[in-house]
Amino acid sequence: MSIIPGSLYIIATPIGNLEDLSPRALEILGNVDLILAEDTRHSTQLLHHYGVHTPMQAYHDHNERKLVSRIISRLHKNETIALISDAGTPLISDPGYHLVTAAHAEGIKVVPIPGPSALISALSVSGIATDRFVFEGYLPARQAARRNRLYDLATEQRTLVFFEAPHRIVQCVEDAVSCLGSDRNATLAKELTKQYETVRKDTLINLLDWLDKDDKLQKGEFVLIIAGASEAELNEIEAVRVLKILLQSLSVKEAATFAAEILHDNRNRMYKLAIMLKEDK
Repeated sequence: MSIIPGSLYIIATPIGNLEDLSPRALEILGNVDLILAEDTRHSTQLLHHYGVHTPMQAYHDHNERKLVSRIISRLHKNETIALISDAGTPLISDPGYHLVTAAHAEGIKVVPIPGPSALISALSVSGIATDRFVFEGYLPARQAARRNRLYDLATEQRTLVFFEAPHRIVQCVEDAVSCLGSDRNATLAKELTKQYETVRKDTLINLLDWLDKDDKLQKGEFVLIIAGASEAELNEIEAVRVLKILLQSLSVKEAATFAAEILHDNRNRMYKLAIMLKEDK
């Protein structure tokens, strides 16, 4: 296979098991002029494993904007450059957006070399619908912002996919239980392709109980996949929204009556839900 001079190659690398590097990726890494790596110390292990000695340069969130013009200049001189991240497919919650955008603007050929992706790998074994999904990357680190984001996603009917770090995974699932409901189906995939790979599918509340049983289960890099809202859940969310508005100025009985009429729902059910909302205040 010939390498195209002056091209930027976006190369997927293993997410754990080094044997997952494709022959095509290996050939390109061994023949480009420069490899841009998120962490050169980390990527050195992979390249040494395969006997690749191509020069490397650090390319990460902190220096990305500063380096873009310099890299584009080298590409215009017909040098060939590869971009890799620490693991998986570059730009998926990893650096590279500004470089790829600039390359397109400059008419530089950008070539994808597909391969491992924690996102796609986790989806494929999740047991949750994969025909339509939303990738949210990492949720906000602060609880208030994290909960606000999850509340915004409560009515999303597509499958939800998140990355999460080990020190926040318990809080993340706790907030998902609070914002999306304890019985929502979900799958936790951790340490994919590594020795302690684990994929567990259950309700959110049961996954939280499982994590709480052993601190060791909280170690590793996580992909959290949550089923989208069902029609029943959407109806419940809308009922709560309407009742909360009505309860601001009406009695429980009146609010239930109007909510049942607005939503074409059962009045007794609206009454019970209204009482619950009133008691929760």
